[in-house]
Amino acid sequence: MPVFAPISHDEFVAAVHALKDALADDGWTPDFIIGVGRGGLAPAVYLSHATGLPMLSVDYSSQVKDFADAPLVKLAARTRDGEQLLFLDDINDSGRTITHIRTALAAAGAVADNVRIATLIENVSSAERVDYTARTIDRRVTKDWFVFPWEAVAPDQSIADDAAAVPDRIA
Repeated sequence: MPVFAPISHDEFVAAVHALKDALADDGWTPDFIIGVGRGGLAPAVYLSHATGLPMLSVDYSSQVKDFADAPLVKLAARTRDGEQLLFLDDINDSGRTITHIRTALAAAGAVADNVRIATLIENVSSAERVDYTARTIDRRVTKDWFVFPWEAVAPDQSIADDAAAVPDRIA
């Protein structure tokens, strides 16, 4: 049984402010914050409010191509027009989602310098790196299953099932 590590609303809001501050310190201002569904949607809404920047979304978690790949093609075109995009997800764990986003954007001709990625939590042993993060972990050491505030309303069994789907991250 995994160790569930609830993230409080206050911790979540602090993480959003840390991302806002990191963007300000870097001097890079995206034209849009792109929430990556499902886990990046709530953080993107909060970061949009914290920064005053508009938000869009893509849905990768559903694995429905029309809701992930088609919008990425449109977003890639926006980068060619000079727009800067910040993709936001809850956690960079294995790197699979970020790899998919970067690969799809590159295939659609996105300007790489106009795309950055942020997460609330960054796993240093992930296959991918992000540009901004509020917290860093190492999955080789930290095996907790993080339960974000928007996930806390799910039935316990649903959370356990999500954790069990990726046993290598929690074992």
